[in-house]
Amino acid sequence: MTDPAKKDQEPEAQPASPAPDAAAQPAAEAAPETPPVDPLAAKDAEIAKLKDQLLRALAETENTRRRAERDREDTAKFAVANFARDMLAVADNLKRAVDSVPADAKTGNTALATLLEGVELTDRQLQSLFEKHGIKPVAPLDQPFDPNFHQAMFEVPGTGKPGGTVVQVLQPGFTIHGRLLRPALVGVAKGEPAA
Repeated sequence: MTDPAKKDQEPEAQPASPAPDAAAQPAAEAAPETPPVDPLAAKDAEIAKLKDQLLRALAETENTRRRAERDREDTAKFAVANFARDMLAVADNLKRAVDSVPADAKTGNTALATLLEGVELTDRQLQSLFEKHGIKPVAPLDQPFDPNFHQAMFEVPGTGKPGGTVVQVLQPGFTIHGRLLRPALVGVAKGEPAA
């Protein structure tokens, strides 16, 4: 026996299956034909790429070697900077010892003259060693003030020199291979107001 309510219902619609030609068509559109690759051209491109990488690696290696060489040279030049800076105090003290003896005291006392001669000789030898190892004094007197090599301690008014000119050196400065070791302590001329 059939149920009358079921008769009124329509049978469910079945989804239509696509035609075999319709299913094949989108797949063909999705995969375009690739042109044949020339194996020789691909190898040439790969060789060019590898050659470029090799040249870059060689250049980087050369740059690293040069940088290491420069660092080694700088280390050799400037490794003694702290020691040299400490030795400058010894040179200053030798100079002060020579300058502290009045000229007339040398003539009357042979022992003092001999001692002073030994101190002067030691100072000259120390200055010679400084020169040999690239340590040179900075001579700023009557030169324009340079903050890279000088340290201004005070200004001197009424010198008649242009403002910023070094007029007095309290302590000489030194460089080591062109690099500042100790700045010169200086007094500079004060700029006079324009009249």
